[in-house]
Amino acid sequence: MPEDMDRYGIAAGELRQFVERIEALEEEKKELAEQVKEVFAEAKGRGYDTKVIRKIISHRRRDAEDIAEEEAILDMYKSAMGMA
Repeated sequence: MPEDMDRYGIAAGELRQFVERIEALEEEKKELAEQVKEVFAEAKGRGYDTKVIRKIISHRRRDAEDIAEEEAILDMYKSAMGMA
């Protein structure tokens, strides 16, 4: 059996590297989330509506055709409910 394999056939060194990389990425993700939170707080402090900013960000990630279809269905439903 190779030196870096345990009795279950697991390469401990390789496994440790994966775990450590994931832990480092999770820490980076945590730090980035804190930075995003700070930017939203700054925007809110300047009078911007952060719910609307989140919605804009969400829309920018999506396909324009998908958004148009959703809005058309929303308009149709609102009309059916007497809201339009």
